Amino acid sequence: QLQLVESGGDLVQPGGSLRLSCAASGSAFSMYDMGWYRQAPGKEREVVARITNVGSTDYAEFVEGRFGIFRDNAQNTMFLQMNRLRPEDTGVYYCNAKLRARPEYEYWGEGTLVTVSS
Repeated sequence: QLQLVESGGDLVQPGGSLRLSCAASGSAFSMYDMGWYRQAPGKEREVVARITNVGSTDYAEFVEGRFGIFRDNAQNTMFLQMNRLRPEDTGVYYCNAKLRARPEYEYWGEGTLVTVSS
């Protein structure tokens, strides 16, 4: 079982940068595929970026090269570096972990709020 805690959300101006962190406690973090999702006010949760247990990554189309997802298995932590932020990036960002071979082992954090506004 994993417990996930996000941090790093803040109020930032358009064009600015933020780095989100997801700290995991529990066992076998390196075995999990990880991801960042977000939910804007009045909208459904959507995937932002994902990274597999072996480090392969993929991104939502709206990222357009602005974000980078990476993980540090030694520190049981995943990150999302967000650059050139836009007002439409505003939302609660959630960390997700799941075992590909055992879909019942899926966990979510409580989220961290990112607000992009001038």
